[in-house]
Order: sequence, then C-alpha cells, then structure tokens
Amino acid sequence: MSEWVRRVAAAVAVGALGVSLASCGDPDDNAPHPGETTPKLMLLRLATTDPVTSLDPAGPYDVASRTVQANLYQTLLTIFPDKPTPVPDAADCQFDSPTTYTCSLKEHLTFPNGHELTASDVKFSFDRLVRLKTPGGLAPLFASVKSVSTPDPLTAVFHLTSPDARLPYLLTTTAASIVDEQAYPANQLLDAKAIGSGPFQLASFKPGAELTMTKFPAYRGARAAQNDGVTISTVPDSKTLYEQIATGKTDLAFHGLGPTLIDKLRKSDKVQVVEAGSAEIRLFAFQMKSLLSRKPAVRRAVAQLIDRSAIAKKAYGDHVSPLFSVVPPGFGGQTDAFRTEFKQPSKTAAATILRDANIAVPVPLTVGWTPSQYGVGAKAEVLELKRQLEASGLFRVTLRSVEWPQYQQATKAGAYDLYQTGWTPQYPDADDYLRPFVSDVPLQNGYRSAAATKLLQQQRTEQNGLKRDDLIAQLQGVIAREVPVVPVWQGRIAVVAGKDVENVKTAIDPLSFLYLSGLRH
Repeated sequence: MSEWVRRVAAAVAVGALGVSLASCGDPDDNAPHPGETTPKLMLLRLATTDPVTSLDPAGPYDVASRTVQANLYQTLLTIFPDKPTPVPDAADCQFDSPTTYTCSLKEHLTFPNGHELTASDVKFSFDRLVRLKTPGGLAPLFASVKSVSTPDPLTAVFHLTSPDARLPYLLTTTAASIVDEQAYPANQLLDAKAIGSGPFQLASFKPGAELTMTKFPAYRGARAAQNDGVTISTVPDSKTLYEQIATGKTDLAFHGLGPTLIDKLRKSDKVQVVEAGSAEIRLFAFQMKSLLSRKPAVRRAVAQLIDRSAIAKKAYGDHVSPLFSVVPPGFGGQTDAFRTEFKQPSKTAAATILRDANIAVPVPLTVGWTPSQYGVGAKAEVLELKRQLEASGLFRVTLRSVEWPQYQQATKAGAYDLYQTGWTPQYPDADDYLRPFVSDVPLQNGYRSAAATKLLQQQRTEQNGLKRDDLIAQLQGVIAREVPVVPVWQGRIAVVAGKDVENVKTAIDPLSFLYLSGLRH
C-alpha cells in the first residue's frame, strides 16, 4: 500500500470516528455496526511513459497533461464518446443570436478550497487564457470571442466578432477549463497547484514522477467520480510499462506500449486490451506546385487505386483503421465520401480516368516521406503505396525521404508530387478536420477551391445542427471529388487494464486523453 493510500485511508477512518463521537451515544444508521468493516476505498493506479508537463489549462498541452486537466477542472460543456453533441457540465448554454452565446451556470458550484464558482470565474478564465497566449496553448482557437460579460453571478455571455458554430465544441476542450480567480495569477501560469471544480481534486504532484487525485465530493456535473481516487505514475520506457501492467502493479497502462507489446498483452488472461478510434489520421497530400499534381485525373486515379485495408494490415498489423474521409467516424456530419466516390480499388476504373484525360502511362510520380515524424510504420506504408500504384501499370513511383525539419520545407517547396502527412485535431468537431485541407493552413499544399471554401464558411456560421451536418457532408464530397488529399487511415487508442477494471472504453477521449471518473473495479 502506498503512503498516499495510507493517508487517505487514515483520513477516512478519522472522519468516521469523528462522526461516531459526535453522535454522543445516539444510534447512527450510517455508521458501521459492530462486526462490520469500513468500506474499502476504490483507488486506481495508472502508469504511462508520458510525463505531466502542465497542470494549468492555460499552458501548453500534451496527452498526459490533458488527461490530468480534464479530470481536475470543469468546463461549461462536455462531450462524450460516440455522442457528437456537447452537453452541459458546469452550465447550460445556447445561442441567443449568431454572435451571442449565453451560458447559465448551475447553482452552488464550488472549488475544493470552498470558494464559489461564479460567472466572474468564467470570465477570468477566458480573459486569462487569451492574455497569456502561451506558446503551444490553445488560445488561438477562441479568436472569434470578442469579450465575455457577466450580467449576474450565474450568467456568462460570450460576444463573438462573427458567427462561430464551433464555439460549443471549443468550450469542451481543456483550454476552456474554469479556474478560481482568487487562486490563479492573471499574468502567469500556476505550475505547482491546481484548483478546479472537476470530479477530482489534486492531492499531490511530483513532476516527472507521480500525481495523485482524490474524489471531489462537491462536484456537480456530468462526470461524477465512481472511484475514490487515481494515482498517475510516469515510467521511463515501454518495457517498464509492460511489466507494471502484466504483473498487476498498475491497474491501467496508457500511452507508451507499441503494437508488439499490446499484441503480447492480448494473450494474457490477467488484463484486457481496450481500443477506441483516435482523432489522429494519416493522409497523402498532393502538392499543387507540381504540374503533375495539378491534373485532377492524376489525383483521382491515385485515389481510385489505393487499397487502405492492405496498408493497414501490411504496414501496421491492423492496429489502425482504413479511413474513407478526411473526417473520421464519430464526428457530426461524417460521411465516407471517398468510398462513395471511388467504391473499391480498381485498376480498370483508374485506367479509364487517365485515358479520358489523355494522360500517357505510366505516370512518373515522386512520393515524399520522412522516417522520424510518423512512426515505425511510415516506411512500410510508402513501400506498400508504391507497390500498389506500380502493380497497376499506371504509375512509376520514386520514393524520397529526408528528416523532419528538411521534410517540412521540402513539402512546401514542391519537392514532391505526393507526400505523406498526418493530422490530429485540437478540438472535437469536424471543422478541425476540414479547415487544414481547405484553408491551406497548416497543410500548405496550395489547394484552392471556391466550392470548398464556401461550404467551410457556411458550416461555421450555421446554427441549425442538422443543416450544419449536411454542409459538412457536402464539403467532404467536394474534397473526395477534387482529391487535394487522400485519407488512408485513422489511428486507435489502446488502454490496457486489469480484468476487474470497468468502463474503460467510455474513459477514452478521441483526442487521446482519458476521463478517469467513470472507472471502477
């Protein structure tokens, strides 16, 4: 038993004794009867190779830090897996006009230090996020928020510079966490403490080593803790992580186990391997500076030939899922647009596309990739792409690779006709899968489309959810027809847990962090 567990258990025992003494001999139906034992605390242990770098939601974000922040802090709205619409957490929110978004806070919200949570804290949190503009932080996402007003202690009103249908989704991110304005400095990050109103409260933190959270009984929101606390330990490498979960020294292992160790753990009868779709996607992008890539028929022929299932199997051992749109499943408006447009991989259909455009075959195609940024499967992926394209007899592929810094410059400069790239969104909305490929930032492949740009703007300002989903679906259709990129696969998040741990899948957020409040054993 860890020292922290002893302290918590002792505190519970002392609390129970105090209640017993305070009763002055009167019967207490809630107290343990003679012969009964005090209920055992439900304490969970999680191990990961990722260190927690920031407790402050206004700071830079990473997977481990977001996992901690998502459990210590409360947001106005939250979003659950496979349910693409945000729901109330600290508040119920609605658009009063296209540029006015009003959030009505629940009554009697408090922080663990006893301070009330009011609209003033909400305003302070957003003003502070924007003021700090921490490098690597998410403040730029809220560029459409002109100001936040507080007409009364339970009402926060967001005033927008222009209509932005993404705002409810942005308010579910850890960057939108509410902090205590009496405890947080306005002009700098708070590194050593964390005071939020989430399902857990911070008990202890040793940077780079261990963090402990205990249940916050006064939490009032959609994610009430079903366990009494969680300890998150940082281990040095995947071997240590494997040993910890395989021997039962930890209840959960997250981030750090590669495909080989995960497959090995699948064979164990002592653990469960739980997977869910990740927000990470992988694509091949056409660089429009290439005269070859500017030809729609070349792009469409490549899209017609790619066998995603073969790439997932041969390059990644089926640890990824074939992807048929730039928006993966689970997001509002998603549709498998490339499957609709191109059906199955077909040499005959691809040959027809090139012949109708009077393009001679084999078409010489230069494909760029980098060995360092996209993981151990990157080389196998481009080799399988080359095999597929050349097996058709329609393309002659030359592969070129450089390390990441040079690769970034080479892709922008037009050194490749087609190049390997990836994307992980910053907020849980289809817009963040569409924006990079239509606005040319950050992909910068030179794609321009009046139809796509118009639909991108329309879906951002559309207040009706069903109409917005339809616009998002239409935009995916335009991308599939014009093929500035070819989506290939969606990643998966794997969590390994003891056999007795419940609700693991519902704890996994597609943005690659964990909500720990629903876990039990």
